[in-house]
Amino acid sequence: MLVIKCAACRKKLWRYRKLGPGEVLRCHRERIEKVWILEERDGKVWCQCGKAVGIDKGTFIKMNRNAFTYSGTKIDI
Repeated sequence: MLVIKCAACRKKLWRYRKLGPGEVLRCHRERIEKVWILEERDGKVWCQCGKAVGIDKGTFIKMNRNAFTYSGTKIDI
């Protein structure tokens, strides 16, 4: 499980079940376990501090590389 956080203010955004060893480029909505902050407007996903962390693509969120950090472990398949 990974905890995705805003890079600007360090607030927790959501807990995500990451499969495989690769980069976190997309967050699939069905794998988001718990949501602390998920503000969507204008086709983007925003933190409360006003920083855009991703782009809404329907079934997944395309993440902005420098807008978030994460901690936790990835699930190897």
